[in-house]
Amino acid sequence: MESMNKNGIRGDHDVAKAELMRGHDHLWNIIFSYVNSMALKCAAELGVADVIYRHGQPLRLSVLLTKLSILPSRTDSFRRLMRLLVHSGLFASSTAGDDEEEAYALTPISASFLVTSKAENISPLVLAVLDPVLFDPLQCLSRWFTAADEPPAAFDLFHGKSLFELTGNNPEFNVNFNRGMADDGSFVAKLIIEQCGNDVFGGLRSLVDVGGGSGALATAIAGAFPQTKCAVFDLPHVVSLLQGNPMVAAIAGDMFEFVPPADAVILKWVLHDWNDEDCVRILRNCKKAIPPKDEGGKVIIIEMVMKLENEEDGSIHDETTETQLLFDVYIMASVPGKERSEAEWKSIFFAAGFSSYSITPILGLRSLIQLFY
Repeated sequence: MESMNKNGIRGDHDVAKAELMRGHDHLWNIIFSYVNSMALKCAAELGVADVIYRHGQPLRLSVLLTKLSILPSRTDSFRRLMRLLVHSGLFASSTAGDDEEEAYALTPISASFLVTSKAENISPLVLAVLDPVLFDPLQCLSRWFTAADEPPAAFDLFHGKSLFELTGNNPEFNVNFNRGMADDGSFVAKLIIEQCGNDVFGGLRSLVDVGGGSGALATAIAGAFPQTKCAVFDLPHVVSLLQGNPMVAAIAGDMFEFVPPADAVILKWVLHDWNDEDCVRILRNCKKAIPPKDEGGKVIIIEMVMKLENEEDGSIHDETTETQLLFDVYIMASVPGKERSEAEWKSIFFAAGFSSYSITPILGLRSLIQLFY
């Protein structure tokens, strides 16, 4: 074996060995990436961010253990959990006092999104997405790919029913799932209203939030644009949660059958649950519900628009793209739908009878699409 050539450059064998080791390490990182999710779930269940937030300054490990009722025998284990969460950027660590005991503080991420008393809190979304009901079907992806009976998603194969059937028959999961969607809806609504609210909602007399769940998005729009009469249209077991909300009307029904008439229809995280044919059916019903563009009618869609990697040079490798790809496979396991590129969206829009659209990025992961005819 020649480890160096005459110019002092590593030989091919050493280069290949180094690449092999990097590949091995990278594979290990992929294998254990799910531990990050489980550590985040644990922190959300324990309320770590809330305890630190209420303290108002970096919190010593010993005090944090007491406030969280962690068993003394678990002290070192909890320290190791926090070490991972610090590395993930969710918390910051320092030393405190003469004994240099570890102390933990919030980072901008945990301060914004994991403190349950804050409007942007998405802890319920963390717990809903990482609930075994949604997480476990990923264990049978390979079986789903070869299943002779062709169930629509791995979820159906694992549970024996679809996600929507299960939520309708499991009140506890239905509440938790819709609470998670509501918190996400509130956050997204705030961004949309601040970034492009007048352009999107200004002048609308009425708006229907199709598949609007517990009404967080519609309520936020109604609060910012009181001249707009807002309603939530969803399945009966979903809109039953809306009773008593004075800001939005609750309308029960099936979007595959009809959509209530309004100046505008909005769909947030709805179409990615369905295949192309079903999306066309839903959008055709939405088109029937609204007036044409010259009379102010529009369909507003909040979804991902996938940034696909350039197959020639692989130029896009940022975290946003990776998250979109991960989420697409997650959706594939849960429902018959998918995340779509602009070209895929365009095909669906035109098949449903719309003549034009515009796309406005609102987050790295999501965009606001307006459809007109």
